Formats: sequence, C-alpha cells, structure tokens
Amino acid sequence: MAREQTAPTKSNLFRVKERLAAAMDGYDLLEQKREILVMELMQKVEEVKLLERDMDNRIETAYPVLKRMLIVMGRERADRLSRGIKYRFELEEKRVMTAGMSLPTLEVRLPGAELKYSPANSFAECDETVLEFFKLLKVLTELAAVRTIAWRLAREVRKTQRRVNALEKMVIPTARDTKIYIEAALEERDRDSFFTSKLLKRKTGKE
Repeated sequence: MAREQTAPTKSNLFRVKERLAAAMDGYDLLEQKREILVMELMQKVEEVKLLERDMDNRIETAYPVLKRMLIVMGRERADRLSRGIKYRFELEEKRVMTAGMSLPTLEVRLPGAELKYSPANSFAECDETVLEFFKLLKVLTELAAVRTIAWRLAREVRKTQRRVNALEKMVIPTARDTKIYIEAALEERDRDSFFTSKLLKRKTGKE
C-alpha cells in the first residue's frame, strides 16, 4: 500500500495518528450502519415476498371472476358499463423512518368499492369482479410502497459498503503505512542524533 508523501516530522505524525483514529472510528460506525441496513433490507424483502404471494393469490382469484363476468355480460356491454364508472385515487408522498433514516415512499388511498351502476344493469358477476379487483389493487399498492423502501435501502447499503471498502482498503492502510514510515524515520533520526552526540562527547573528551 502506498503511503502519503509527507515529511517525517512529529507534527505530521500527530496529524496522521489523528486521521487514522478518525478513520478507524468511522469504519466501526459505518460497519454497524451497514449491518443494521442489511437487517432492515432483509426484513423488507420478506415483506415483499409475502405480498407477492398474496398478489399471486389475488390474481388467481380475480381474473377467473373477470372472465366469468365477460362470458355472462358480453364484452361490449361490460365495456359500455365500465366507461361510466370513475373512481378517485389519491397519491401522497410520505416519509418512513427505517434504520434511523427518513425514506420517501408513496401512499395510495383507495376509494371505497362502490357499485356505480343501476340495479337494472347489475349482475352478481359485476359486483364480484369489482370487489375482487379492489382487493388486488390494495395488495398492489402495498407491494409498491414496500418495494420502494426496499429499493432505497438496497441503494443505501451499496453506498455504505463502498465507504466501508474505501476506508478498509485505502484510507486506513495508507494512514497506517504513513504512520509506520514516520515513526521509523523519527526513530532512525533519534538514533543518529544519539550516536552523533556520543561521538562528539568522546571526541571532546579526548581533546
């Protein structure tokens, strides 16, 4: 590992020691943060798996109901009926506290599953289709919100891991090698000064 190109002085040794200590502390803190983030991420991944399983179950239920409704009503009549039905969906951005961080996510507020057509045009299959797809939509919105948080956590994990790697493989080894170099240079300088002083005393004594 390449050391810093710096003069081997006591002041530089002091600064390098401080920098090394700060890097070591930062490494420990980032490693703890990374572990917490990974735990939170794994928890969100499990939530995503459960919601995906629920979504698959809802799809397996909802689409056969839709097919049955189309067979009973006919596609043209179902299309005419659907054009007169409008629902209002509200989207709101909110913050969620996860692993000590405030992460943005979306909250979707679904309207009530009202049956907005006249009883004369109503079929039991229509009612069942509307209710089943509202259940599916509810799962999809929950899944989207959890996936958003999981994606942001994964991005934060990658960013934290890069910082940990930079400290572990570059900053700390460079500071440590620089510290060793300066200490060795200062020790060698002290030895030279000691031997020079002894030689001068010996020479002075002989004179």
